[in-house]
Parts: sequence; structure tokens; C-alpha cells
Amino acid sequence: METKGTSWKWAWCLSGAAVAWQFYFVRELIAAFAFFAIGFAAIALVFGSLYTLQKGWEAAVGRFTNSEDLSGPGLRAGRPVREMP
Repeated sequence: METKGTSWKWAWCLSGAAVAWQFYFVRELIAAFAFFAIGFAAIALVFGSLYTLQKGWEAAVGRFTNSEDLSGPGLRAGRPVREMP
């Protein structure tokens, strides 16, 4: 078996090309995964901030409507707005 022929040269070149292609595709897959992860994080951040804003608004409205300072003696349920003379 001859080890100095052109067939060995082509075999090594093709093997090197196959390894290079695998590194290229692995790098591309990692880049695609990074883009999807960044996009998912951005979408999660938007939904999380909207959820937090909605819960804050709900707490503020609940605190506002249940405040005793806003309902004076004439505005409580079951009492007239002003006394009749």
C-alpha cells in the first residue's frame, strides 16, 4: 500500500473539509440558538413588564376604591348626600 500517492492527499483534504463543515454548521447552530434565546428573553421581558404594570394598576385601583378618606360621612352607602332642612 502506497502512502505517498495522490489518493491519500485527497482523502486528507476531504476529511479536513468535512471537519471544517461540521465546525461551520455547529457555529451556525449556536448562533441561531443565541438569536432565539435573545428573542425569547425579549418577549418574556415585555410580557413580564406588562403583567407587573397590570398588577400594580390593579393594586392602586383597589387601594383607591377601598380608601376610607374618600368616602366622607355624606357619601357612604345608605345615607343621604345632605340632610334635609
